[in-house]
Amino acid sequence: MDYICLLFLNICLICTCAASPPNFVLFFADDLGFGDLGCYGHPTSLTPNLDRLAAGGLRFTDFYCTSPVCSPSRASLLTGRYQTRSGIYPGVLYPGSVGGLPLNETTIAEVLKPQGYATAAVGKWHLGFGANGMFLPTKQGFDQYLGIPYSHDMGPCWNLTCFPPDVKCFGLCDVGTVTVPLVHNDVIKQQPVNFLDLEKAYSDFATDFITTSAKKKQPFFLYYPSHHTHYPQYAGPGAAGKSLRGPFGDALLEFDNTIGNLLTTLEKTGVINNTLVFFTSDNGPELMRMSRGGNAGPLKCGKGTTYEGGMREPAIAYWPGTIRPGVTHEMASTLDILPTIASLAGAKLPTVMLDGLDMTEVLFNQGKSKRETMMFYPTDPSEMYGLFALRLGKYKAHFYTRGATHSGTTPDQDCPVFAVLKPHDPPLIFDLEADPSEHYPLPLMGRPDLQALVEQIKTVKEQFEASMVFGESQVFKGTDPNLEPCCNPQCSPKPRCCQC
Repeated sequence: MDYICLLFLNICLICTCAASPPNFVLFFADDLGFGDLGCYGHPTSLTPNLDRLAAGGLRFTDFYCTSPVCSPSRASLLTGRYQTRSGIYPGVLYPGSVGGLPLNETTIAEVLKPQGYATAAVGKWHLGFGANGMFLPTKQGFDQYLGIPYSHDMGPCWNLTCFPPDVKCFGLCDVGTVTVPLVHNDVIKQQPVNFLDLEKAYSDFATDFITTSAKKKQPFFLYYPSHHTHYPQYAGPGAAGKSLRGPFGDALLEFDNTIGNLLTTLEKTGVINNTLVFFTSDNGPELMRMSRGGNAGPLKCGKGTTYEGGMREPAIAYWPGTIRPGVTHEMASTLDILPTIASLAGAKLPTVMLDGLDMTEVLFNQGKSKRETMMFYPTDPSEMYGLFALRLGKYKAHFYTRGATHSGTTPDQDCPVFAVLKPHDPPLIFDLEADPSEHYPLPLMGRPDLQALVEQIKTVKEQFEASMVFGESQVFKGTDPNLEPCCNPQCSPKPRCCQC
């Protein structure tokens, strides 16, 4: 009987999709740790709208990004491919970077456009600006864009206001470059950006996009990579001073408020029951910022490392009437979002090597994941070192370990940059179900079962590395100050004169 009901549900879902293609709203937080949300156990985070999504949707406990820093993680999310294939490595792209996400890479937006979807991106792009804005979202399948094209700390901020009435941003941010611009499509609308009004501008833009698409009865894809909760934190009057966590908590609350606004818009326009809402984050918390840097919960280390705290993320899937509320312990990844969306939209997959897997069975039936492995590359992947770690089932093997500047200041001596590169042969093996904190490597002596596991993991690693073709590094193409976005390109002296 249960099988017949399940079959009927799936038939109804397919018929619904055929009659009216589903909409997709993808929220992507920045530097958010596994333990930062109220629904993931943080005692003082104020995230009522995300908590509502988790209560009414599917919450993941074993969801991974592909890199412990920004640009490569975003490349993988939008292409369904490890960043090594697209060349978004090592590290991140900068305002004057010559390279960017190659235009021959296929993004989620480009997958959906042939199906008649309206597409928009709002927030932090961080996949390149380039000559004449050649790498902006509007060149990568998005009809509209409003946002800062890279990280909002990539410009001087010591004299900018981050909290009302006139609380200056914490720290200096990057100096010797242009102030961060607000870009609409490919035109700079404001430089430097006004942080106090920024989130409202994003919320209004996204609301208008959803409302217009719904009125036209056009399916839509909204990609919202937020700046929150990356350093320096900021918040406007709607959230400043209203959380218990200080600047970090206020920034997180502001993002949560926008999520609430957009859920209300989905409801008012009558499309909430035909919309998949997905939330996750790009990498783990920047622990070097201490209380301003987020929380990895029970996981080890954070941003910049291949420990769990650097790459295991909160993730929530919400679709009223279609996704049953619950918690899944199945393994999934940002890589899996593109093929899942393509499947639901009836779109063709790109004819390239994809690393993502369709996770509809997990979403709709809370069934088994097709994903059995997860690969862990460091911030500076290379063919010489290959994978730093690999997860197979519940076991994770570390072939190399290394700390990172981003994960400094913690008591764990494995996390800071002083924990230099260390090879492990045989690899360190952890049972992530029993020990998600990676405290206790399993002893291999006298354990033929674990020794057989190590050999199996090595085989999987060798096969994967043999299939990996590294794309040309876009970061190694270097930077050119003349490519930094300037609203008054003929002005002098740069970068100080770039203001409007």
